[in-house]
Amino acid sequence: MVRPIYRKVSFLRRSRAMWGNTRVWRPRLVFWAGALAIGVVSVLFAKLADIAQETFHGVTGTSGWTTFLPLIITPLGFIFCAYMAYSFFPNAQGSGIPQAIAARHLNDHEDRVRLLSLRMVFGKILLTVVGLFSGASIGREGPTVQVGASLMLQVARWGGMAQARGLILAGSAAGIAAAFNTPLAGIVFAIEEMGRSYEARTNGLVLTAVILSGLAAIGLVGNYTYFGASAAAATGFSDWLLVILCGVGGGAFGACFSAGAVRALRRIKRWTAPDPFRRTLLLAAVCGFAVALIGVASGGTTFGTGYEQARGAVEGHALPWYFFLEKLLASFLSMVSGIPGGIFAPSLSVGASFGSSVGLLTGSNIGLAAVLGMAGYFAGVVQAPMTAFVIILEMTGSHDSVIALMCTSMLGYGTARIISHEPLYHALSRVFIADTIRRKRAEAASAVPEQDQTSN
Repeated sequence: MVRPIYRKVSFLRRSRAMWGNTRVWRPRLVFWAGALAIGVVSVLFAKLADIAQETFHGVTGTSGWTTFLPLIITPLGFIFCAYMAYSFFPNAQGSGIPQAIAARHLNDHEDRVRLLSLRMVFGKILLTVVGLFSGASIGREGPTVQVGASLMLQVARWGGMAQARGLILAGSAAGIAAAFNTPLAGIVFAIEEMGRSYEARTNGLVLTAVILSGLAAIGLVGNYTYFGASAAAATGFSDWLLVILCGVGGGAFGACFSAGAVRALRRIKRWTAPDPFRRTLLLAAVCGFAVALIGVASGGTTFGTGYEQARGAVEGHALPWYFFLEKLLASFLSMVSGIPGGIFAPSLSVGASFGSSVGLLTGSNIGLAAVLGMAGYFAGVVQAPMTAFVIILEMTGSHDSVIALMCTSMLGYGTARIISHEPLYHALSRVFIADTIRRKRAEAASAVPEQDQTSN
């Protein structure tokens, strides 16, 4: 009886020591606070983004001379965002997901801070909101990933936590979960897209961050389904024909968008190198004016995230067959312009409108076709089939179409792999890693002459 009592007393002593040790609890409290902060910031970001879009549509109108205001507002907005990103918030350009992926591959803390920081949080939110106010075809979900990763990296510094890679992963997952109210998609996104070399020991960090950020978001805006609820199900032959057409066709269009964006951005980087400041602003002005022309020609439907059009298609309201081409081009120009902004929501809008077009062509259920179109196109763009079908399943509540969504996502992914062998976000992340390596080599080279002068 002595040994069990001794073990019990020893266990109680260790437990009291652990519970009373601030070095044990401080990192946990800071981490929990960081996860809750991601949820709160994501909701505020979403509100600001919605206000910006509503204001733009309210100012431009749908009739009269105000419909041509985007020809002025949009290029000026693009120039402002490009100028601010170049001068005050470097590495804020684009989606933000490639920056988070690149930061996970960097070992030096200072290199990570150049990509993820509190300054970046402010700049990313500000410029994405301004971009939406200008009518850019961008989304806030990718930027929310960079915001979440930045907050978690700061948490690692405040809490004295050494698991920087795991915390960046957790912050990214929490950002996706809070942005769409899709906790499962946040976890799958962390495993499939953010962490191709996923470590099992980060499970707890990712799950805790997703839960707490999700609770914070639900506490502020309530529980909701992003695109409403869809009861459409694949039952007959024509419905499964949709799976093939949306999977192969959507994957092909998504791969072309992805491969075209990567090649265009690489050529733009070489073109801007001789005079980066002026050419960056010129590119933004040209892309902004082109986006404005497309928006005016489409009656204003291609401006912004495309959420309303996608939701309408999911609810069964057919879109014009050519809308997906207009939205795809507007999203492509917004992406290569260099302004901050994501492609998640615009890609879902393109996919839904592509599915709607296929549904019109085959005479099938428009709602089901839109959901499948989103899965095929999005899987083709990001080449992450699990993330594609899980995120769309949670956003639309299409539980009766789970198998059809899986098949469409896999067809989209397989088609995309034939056309483009580089996943979009990982291809773009290598640009940031290469820039970091070049900068460090330049700093090392400039430090050598200084050392020689000191020794002399």
